[in-house]
Amino acid sequence: MSSIEDIVDSLENKISKILHKLEVLKQTNSKLKEELKVSEQNLQSQKLLTTTWEEKYEALKIANSILGSDENKRETKLKINALIRDIDHCIAQLAD
Repeated sequence: MSSIEDIVDSLENKISKILHKLEVLKQTNSKLKEELKVSEQNLQSQKLLTTTWEEKYEALKIANSILGSDENKRETKLKINALIRDIDHCIAQLAD
């Protein structure tokens, strides 16, 4: 009977160790999920910041073109024409 008791004790110890490892892995998984969430939020804010700076850069390019810079004149003319078309479209809608 002693050997059966030893086997049962051994199994209990092994199960206890496995359950402990499972708990540790659950905690690690939870921490990693939180870190992932924070990283995703940081990525979103960086993307937003990048978009904002790109918009500012485009506005600056247009402003430089309007001030007489030879660079990007074509882009500026196209942008102004697009704005004029948008305004004409709005006026046409208001007239209806």
